[in-house]
Amino acid sequence: MFDKSTWIKLPRNVVVGHGVIEELGQAVAELHLHGDPLVVTSPTPNELAGDRLRAQLDDPTTVTIESASFDSIERVTEIARDIDAGYLIALGGGKPIDIAKMAADEIDRGFVSVPTAASHDGIVSGRSSIPEGDSRHSIAADPPLAVVADTEVIARAPWELTTAGCADIISNYTAVQDWRLAHRLKNVEYSEYAAALSEMTAEMLVDNAASIRPNLEESAWIVVKALVSSGVAMSIAGSSRPASGAEHLFSHQLDRIAPNKALHGHQVGVGSILTEYLHSGDGGRWRAIRQALDSIDAPTTADELGVSDDEVLEALTTAHEIRDRYTILGNGVDLDAAVETATVTGVIDRE
Repeated sequence: MFDKSTWIKLPRNVVVGHGVIEELGQAVAELHLHGDPLVVTSPTPNELAGDRLRAQLDDPTTVTIESASFDSIERVTEIARDIDAGYLIALGGGKPIDIAKMAADEIDRGFVSVPTAASHDGIVSGRSSIPEGDSRHSIAADPPLAVVADTEVIARAPWELTTAGCADIISNYTAVQDWRLAHRLKNVEYSEYAAALSEMTAEMLVDNAASIRPNLEESAWIVVKALVSSGVAMSIAGSSRPASGAEHLFSHQLDRIAPNKALHGHQVGVGSILTEYLHSGDGGRWRAIRQALDSIDAPTTADELGVSDDEVLEALTTAHEIRDRYTILGNGVDLDAAVETATVTGVIDRE
């Protein structure tokens, strides 16, 4: 008897392109939401686009957050309850979107994602990344009801945020390899469709890496489309597996060992170079990954991340301890193997 079933939650509206922030009101109206909105933002995005956004809403309340933290989630949740918000709108980069996502989940309301930077696939996924002390928690929540991504606004974001988003997507290559490995060896549930979509998204970035340049709106268009596809792949899978493998464990461990040295996307990009080598050896795609990252000005070495060679090696040999998720790291990478991997790929310099 066949009894398999699945429940996929996806955004109802995805609006991407030049000047589409002016279509926010229409996108929200088509959702038929009830109650007043709570706008969650941070100082720079609020200054950049806050007034244009609020002009399209009925009686909005705005809360400005300074950092992504559990305290910020609690603060936004309390304000949302106090005003009996019907829904939340996240305006900004990773911090406002992650905070609004978690607060909306806490009060059982929907939220709308209005990214002002293409720094990670959280703009459309059902995952939030919240730092606490020297660690970072990846937490499941519902994806946004709608995404309104204005490429004109996003193209003006700091270039390093865009390159971090690109690197995050390129790392889908190794995330999917880890997922397949876990399926073969540990019988982890696997979706061929979600895996194919995630890999296609990574290929989209690699194939177009040469045309992704600062202050170019066409580049913002490519990156946003890729981030949306990656988020959809995670929704289809019902987990972060299509976009999070050993390279993300490496990044999370680096956050503990050398906090606040580099952006998450940049760390997973370097992690993807290392883990691709572990998967396939010198004949693998690690050179193509490194070349694509280098082409978009994303870091490819420890020095460019702002961390030491020893910190990279410590992260690589201990990353398996981060969470119970089977990857190419298995029960840990031997130090000699880590040195070889990082040296051959050029991530560290041990000559």
